[in-house]
Amino acid sequence: MPLPRWLARLNLRVTNRILGPLAEHAPGMGIVIHQGRKTNRRYRTPVMVFRHGDSFVIALTYGSESQWVQNVLAHGGCDFETRGHTFRLIEPRRIHDDRRSLMPGMVRLVLGVMNVSDFLEPAIQN
Repeated sequence: MPLPRWLARLNLRVTNRILGPLAEHAPGMGIVIHQGRKTNRRYRTPVMVFRHGDSFVIALTYGSESQWVQNVLAHGGCDFETRGHTFRLIEPRRIHDDRRSLMPGMVRLVLGVMNVSDFLEPAIQN
């Protein structure tokens, strides 16, 4: 099981506001910009992410039931900011990988300790 939901709520209210500006520029991090399914409001969510060919792989540290994941899946994509670049991500697909094979070695270890084995892999729109 990924990180507990109470921690996700705490991060939503506190940590994300602090990490948000840093996540745009830090290696292995980025900002998912997604639209609410019910509110149509735009949200910015810091995530752990790595490039994989013509796509990104985003670690679902709070599981695939997180609201931002559901928003991205419902809308078929999102915008994404990382290291000074903005991308349009499309055709997201959920991946379950207990081996975390798409992640770099050290990240694989950290995600293993956190028991994270679900990922989102959207393609980059050209």
